[in-house]
Amino acid sequence: MLRVRLMRGSVIGLLAAAAVLTTTMTASAATAGAWSQWAPMAGVSGAYTGAVSIASTPQLDATFTSTSRSGSVGVISGASTWLSEGTPVGAVYGSSRDQQYLNLRPKADNATSPSITTYTFAQSTPPSGWAFTLGDIDADAVRIHAIGPDGGTLTAAQLGFQNGFNYCAPGVAGKPSCTGDAADIPTWDAATSTLTGNAAAQDTSGAAAWFQPTASISSMTFTFTRRSGFPVYQTWFSAITRGVTGTVQDTTAGAPVAGVAVRLIDVNGVVIGETTTGADGAYDFPAAVATAGYTVEIDPPAGKISDESSRAVDLTDADGVADFSVRDIVPVAVSGTVRDAGGEPIAGAIITLDDGTTVRTRADGSYLIDDVPVGPHTLTVTAPDGYTVITSPPPFTVPEGTETPITDQDFVLQAQPTLSGAVTAAGTGVGGVVVTAEGPGGSLSTVTAADGTYSFPGLDAGSYTVRVEAPEGYIVSGVASRAETVASDDITDVDFALARLGEVAGTVTTTDAAPQPGTTLRITGPQGTRTTTTDAGGAYGLGDLPPGEYAIEIVLPDGFASASPTSRTITITDAGELVEGQDFVLTPVEVTPTPTPTSTPPVSPEPAPSESSGGSGGLATTGVDPWPAIGAGAALLSAGAITMLLARRRRV
Repeated sequence: MLRVRLMRGSVIGLLAAAAVLTTTMTASAATAGAWSQWAPMAGVSGAYTGAVSIASTPQLDATFTSTSRSGSVGVISGASTWLSEGTPVGAVYGSSRDQQYLNLRPKADNATSPSITTYTFAQSTPPSGWAFTLGDIDADAVRIHAIGPDGGTLTAAQLGFQNGFNYCAPGVAGKPSCTGDAADIPTWDAATSTLTGNAAAQDTSGAAAWFQPTASISSMTFTFTRRSGFPVYQTWFSAITRGVTGTVQDTTAGAPVAGVAVRLIDVNGVVIGETTTGADGAYDFPAAVATAGYTVEIDPPAGKISDESSRAVDLTDADGVADFSVRDIVPVAVSGTVRDAGGEPIAGAIITLDDGTTVRTRADGSYLIDDVPVGPHTLTVTAPDGYTVITSPPPFTVPEGTETPITDQDFVLQAQPTLSGAVTAAGTGVGGVVVTAEGPGGSLSTVTAADGTYSFPGLDAGSYTVRVEAPEGYIVSGVASRAETVASDDITDVDFALARLGEVAGTVTTTDAAPQPGTTLRITGPQGTRTTTTDAGGAYGLGDLPPGEYAIEIVLPDGFASASPTSRTITITDAGELVEGQDFVLTPVEVTPTPTPTSTPPVSPEPAPSESSGGSGGLATTGVDPWPAIGAGAALLSAGAITMLLARRRRV
């Protein structure tokens, strides 16, 4: 369905109006590169918002949310850091010098607290003609997740990774004053859609990579993870634009036609440009994003008709040309309009005459078929998707010899019911969320707008199951699916709630402020107990924590006592806070070693002391066996005793 897009009274609208064309390229006089314009980032650490305009024809802009922490973040002027014409992306889109880019950081300065930044596009991006570049990817990594208008995830190939480069490397033409290494470039892992900095995770300068998507995107998320240090990363958007020109000639009069209304329509059926032909019959749309799917449409002047009033244009590789011719209307002409029940015009409906002639309704819902032969006729309409026919004009007859036009052959269509709702978190709409409706026609998916709203227009009657998929960094709060019945009326307020996942972070140090790496902490909450350990700097963090109350407990390492409480309690709400400052302090303790038992060698038994030794101890060790001497002594004693006995007997 053709829709006229009006410039919105918003920051994004102002940005689109201020889009700057920065470099004229050599491929064509009308081909140019444009770098994005950013609104100032708003919000606070962990909850930033902003807007960016990439191109104005069609209006290619987005709003974003980010959980980045504060410190050296925000929109940067591009006066000291830029992508020069000597870089691969600059060779295509021109230098970004003095053109804005965005600086962001992780959610916390640890390896377990990435920031999540989601861009929600006001309308789906074109499948070509634009690029994004991520810079200063050295001591960190970025995972990219993009969702198409049908809710499907883009493949790594569709993200369009081009190559890595270093914009600070020596020899890069037009580079800024920074110093980098041409070999210091991030690597791309297509399996995980992750861009990772140098292998040593060192904080260097200039490492970058650029992407040219090859499919339409409704939302895109960058998950930025610190590997070491205190990193930031940079984001640039750019677009290539090309021109559409043509002329309108009157073949009957053989002359150009001035004042003919001409419209440029994008692939979504949105009118993105309007002009009129000049005195020479020429028109010009100077700058549209270089992609396919455009249509140029004219409104022939009164009394004229065009046998081909719309032409397809592809700007992917070159400027577009669409010429038209008009001629006098041949009687008899039949005309009418196609509108909905509320009187709104419907473009793109196909009107068929019973002889097979077909025309398509214009932006104002009108159509005209000329040179209708004499006799009775009927008209039928092929309604666009999501509409049913309510009323059709009755058959008509072209009388013999008449040239009077037959008018007011009107159709009225009824839009089929729409099912709609919103997805919010902590009362705020969440963009980029996939919502799916399963019903009689199969499964349909859409993506929420920046304000969290979604809709499924033109549904067939029947029973539907509507479900929401929580994006990264969220969980569903409450029901994840709802049953709805579609009849003849719209169904509204099919709403879902999400809760953002929170994180906790802190440090473990000793009383002399030295970091204590490798310390274990237990964090217990609604989903049980999880553990984490401190890094080399004594820092710890744990993310993906759903709302609830958590107990944090330190496991005391050997040789330490606690100089602070060993546990504490925190609360995470639906807002998904980063609860920082959960620090613990340890004090070394002296450990008295346990004596190690020593072994005693076996002692040989000693002989009983003799009466002649005069003491209680045994004989000294001499190395001579004492027992023969003892035996001899005993013999002498025995002999003496016998002699004395004999002597006594003699006296008697």
